[in-house]
Amino acid sequence: MIASWTYRRRAITVAAVTLFVVGGAGAAGAAPGPAPAPVPAAAPALVSAVAPAAAPAWHKGIAPLATPWTAQVGPGNALPEYPRPQLVRSRWQNLNGVWEFAKAAVGEAPPVGRELGERVLVPYPIESALSGIQRHEDRMFYRRAFTVPAGWKVGRGQRLTLHFGAVDYDAKVWVNGTQVATHRGGYDGFDVDVTDALAGTGPQELIVWAEDLTDATGQPIGKQRRNSDHGIFYQGSSGIWRTVWMEPVAASSVSSLVTTPDLAASELKIKVNTAGAEGLTVKAVARAGGKVAGKVTGAAGAELRLPVPGARLWSPDSPFLYDLEVTLLSGGKTVDNVESYFGMREVGTKKGADGKLRIALNGKILFNMATLDQGFWPDGLNTAPTDAGLRFDLKQHKDMGFNAVRKHIKVEPDRWYYWADKLGLLVWQDMPAANTGPIPQAWRAQFESELHEMVREHQSWTSIVAWVPFNEGWGEWDRADTGRIADEVKAQDPSRLVNAHSGVNCCNSHGDSGRGDVIDFHQYLGPASPAPDANRVSIDGEHGGFGLKTSNHMWFGDGQAYEMEPDSATLTRKYVENQRAVITSARSCGISAAIYTQITDVEGELNGFWTYDRQAAKMDLKQVRAVNREIIAKADGTAGNLPQPPPGTPGLTGIAFYPLDGTAEDAAGDHDASLVGGPAYVDGRAGQGVDLNGSSQFIDAGASVLNTASDYTASAWVKLDKADGAFQTIVSQDGPANSDFFLQYSGADQRFAMSFAGVRALAPDKPETGHWYHLTGVRDSVQGELRLYVDGELAGRTGACLPQAAPTGNTVIGRGRYGGNPVDYLDGTVDQVHLYDRALSATEIKELYDSGR
Repeated sequence: MIASWTYRRRAITVAAVTLFVVGGAGAAGAAPGPAPAPVPAAAPALVSAVAPAAAPAWHKGIAPLATPWTAQVGPGNALPEYPRPQLVRSRWQNLNGVWEFAKAAVGEAPPVGRELGERVLVPYPIESALSGIQRHEDRMFYRRAFTVPAGWKVGRGQRLTLHFGAVDYDAKVWVNGTQVATHRGGYDGFDVDVTDALAGTGPQELIVWAEDLTDATGQPIGKQRRNSDHGIFYQGSSGIWRTVWMEPVAASSVSSLVTTPDLAASELKIKVNTAGAEGLTVKAVARAGGKVAGKVTGAAGAELRLPVPGARLWSPDSPFLYDLEVTLLSGGKTVDNVESYFGMREVGTKKGADGKLRIALNGKILFNMATLDQGFWPDGLNTAPTDAGLRFDLKQHKDMGFNAVRKHIKVEPDRWYYWADKLGLLVWQDMPAANTGPIPQAWRAQFESELHEMVREHQSWTSIVAWVPFNEGWGEWDRADTGRIADEVKAQDPSRLVNAHSGVNCCNSHGDSGRGDVIDFHQYLGPASPAPDANRVSIDGEHGGFGLKTSNHMWFGDGQAYEMEPDSATLTRKYVENQRAVITSARSCGISAAIYTQITDVEGELNGFWTYDRQAAKMDLKQVRAVNREIIAKADGTAGNLPQPPPGTPGLTGIAFYPLDGTAEDAAGDHDASLVGGPAYVDGRAGQGVDLNGSSQFIDAGASVLNTASDYTASAWVKLDKADGAFQTIVSQDGPANSDFFLQYSGADQRFAMSFAGVRALAPDKPETGHWYHLTGVRDSVQGELRLYVDGELAGRTGACLPQAAPTGNTVIGRGRYGGNPVDYLDGTVDQVHLYDRALSATEIKELYDSGR
């Protein structure tokens, strides 16, 4: 007989068998504070197992790097803390520790009553050194015994629940040979009532099967790969990687709490979900410093409103938390009691003094200064070695002056969010991505299911302020579906921001869906500078990435970053300079957040504040803190002092005109156009033009014709000989490392564009080869944007609000400059180039096009 069971964290399957009353002794757990709960040193032998002559032993592996906590980890100290701080019961038992382990084959029966040949330390993933296995297996079995304490009265009004924090990726669970659960999903937990599978009062056999094919499927994996690429993807983590534990619960019990602050009403909205009988009553009491701050009584399953008069608000500078006690009553009799906590805070948006929409906390504009936090460890991979280690990364954020953290395409154990709540950090929570290409059709529903489960499991953490379904388009299959998914997450949780796609300007992105609450650009080294619109705030979702090699602290003995520095002093200086540009971006462009890459090195990425082993700080952290606090203080919604551009030179000839007819007319004032690399004059759009070979030829104006610190316009006729995935630049001006601007064909988009590095105003359609087009690119500093016109009509525009530096290099025709190198040579013919020291109007651009020149 199959029985359905309503208490679930994700969909599971439960088989019901004959009930046995259980007795025996066991260790009870503790509250969610620092005091650890007792953990058995090793699993007791099963009654059905034959004791070997020499039982295998667990041995800690040797990682390339050790953290300060590696040596502390052992069978008696494998994450002993209470794992669920927002729903605490006094009786529980931790099942972490040494388990039996074996590789499993496809379709292999569970090893009921059979000892396995290896030993693994749960909950560390099997690829990690702390697990003792230190290799990948596609499929695996875990096995151990547990004994239920007689005092729990399981079978006599109490039920026994097993909790699995996370198993990567597909899991099956057997108790005493009876399959009690299946679960799919590597980043969410599942719970199972195993009461009906218990046998007698002695040791009970627990077997877990796990399958993890990692990047061989379409499953959400985040940064995990079977094999690290020594770059931005890391060693995967398979099997059990969060705490396994058990507790007795009443037949009618609290299954979950949903709490949402309502500051306007000075109330906490609370919903108590229950398992078991219907018609139950809930009593909820909030306390501050032990004193009652508010209480409410009402029906279980209904949204109740708990008054919190004169509420003390939670913020990064004052992370005050209320204690919450919830009692479940049946006919006036207490059947369950749990403890929790909450913070009174509200996330929203607000216009600044400059009229730009910005992020607000508790009704006040607050700039979110964050790091990118990958959550990987050299000894435990996906699992921090200890709770102190888990706390360390977050504490460093606070010490370095950050007030926020982006949890990058990973979901952490509950205690990570507990520490974020306690320490006071605003969390931007990513959904773990699948592979970087579009998620296969067969896996899309699973991705969406896991996304909504992530939101459901984490909707009461005070620290989380935003959900991020997609990163740089990784896994994104359709822009309309991305917008739909963002809308559905917002409907699921209206109390937080939704960032539909972080890095919408980057990589695999299908473009801006226009949905969600956030416009998010990535730019290395950056910072990025998207402008908010009427309904969405803007943020720099990733920037920075300065790196430093640190001897004896590198996972591979070497590595890279977006820009490597020679020493700590230079690295610190580059960071401070880069962060001061964040202030400019906030004041001039209106960004509401900036996320620096990253808190620690990870494997081959050497761009952390700390080394991967958390043993060495790489910058002067006092300077880091000072500039971060300066950003938060100055990015308060006030406008930057943008200089007004001069009127510029009137008329449509411009300050320089290059007809490119092979005559003296190619000398425009003092700016002589020199042909470099031997390009040829050919028939042009009007008279002659210059044919360029796409590899080495260009035209050099011999000076910085345009003042790129102000407004300007560049215009040209162009005919492409190819239009593929390669970039081609028609007009640009060299800067110290990159061109100040690019009037170009964007190979990534296969469309014409007016661009800065990382910012493009794009035409809507792919151009044809062998066809003449009139292109005009406008830099308008007053409007804070780039505009592109094709054949006299506005074709694209984008925010580009950062002021540019004074010009440093020559104006050139037919190539660009990026990373200090000449790039993006034009393969085609160019003619009639005009340069202007002002932003031409739409009327003037149409007139120029109609003139044919």
